[in-house]
Amino acid sequence: MPLVIRLRKRARKSLDWLRGWFHAHVTLHMLHWSGRPIGDLSLFQRRIPFIERHEFSQNGEDGMIAAIFAMIGTTNKYCVEFGVEDGLECNCRYLLKHQGWTGLLMDGQEWPVENGVQREFITAENIEFLFQKYAVPQVFDLLSIDIDGNDYWVWKAITHFRPRVVIMEYNANKGSDLSVTVPYSASFVWDKTDYQGASLRALENLGREKGYVLIGTDRCGVNSFFVLQELVPGHFAPPSFPQIFHGPAYKGIPGRGHPADTLGRPWVTV
Repeated sequence: MPLVIRLRKRARKSLDWLRGWFHAHVTLHMLHWSGRPIGDLSLFQRRIPFIERHEFSQNGEDGMIAAIFAMIGTTNKYCVEFGVEDGLECNCRYLLKHQGWTGLLMDGQEWPVENGVQREFITAENIEFLFQKYAVPQVFDLLSIDIDGNDYWVWKAITHFRPRVVIMEYNANKGSDLSVTVPYSASFVWDKTDYQGASLRALENLGREKGYVLIGTDRCGVNSFFVLQELVPGHFAPPSFPQIFHGPAYKGIPGRGHPADTLGRPWVTV
């Protein structure tokens, strides 16, 4: 039975990859040829390499990132990502390793320095100082935030830097209606429950305030993708919010999310 299950999983992943390859090499070219914008960004979700190694994106975000920049182009090919652990499986890995990008990777835990990850505990108070410390350009192509806690508050605190594309992990367990986040605490550390991050609606509201449009999420209900408002016309035609929202399907299993918080801790409506 375990062998049968593994074969089924491999077949499903291979089919997903082939479907993503088709959309990347056929659908995307057709959109360019016809001058039409991308509607459902999740069509392009796939890991770039066929053999899935843990050295790129976690849920196929590589393909979605490639589709976004195929539409809007790049400027300085600079990316910033924090919450990357050892840097082997993150949204910027493929860009840095194979696409000639440069950038900054940070994580609050100590990881091998050869992976290029800077050990920094991220807070709303220090994020812009850290950008200055590591000479992040004021305008750059991609920012990815995944710290399993103060994600909303840290993005809100970034006011003097303007990434063209922002990827934010959202808490799919909070559903599509609530606009909530964990209350801010500079020392917050995730305890592996669903008490972390912010709902998609909260991030959409914040993104709109900052001049960004939510253009899609991945089918696993993990990452949301934002693009500067001025880059959306002609490039993206996102569906309605209920259609963009994907519920928790961690590791591709529908309904699977993090364990519920049993402590009854509060949420903040934003």
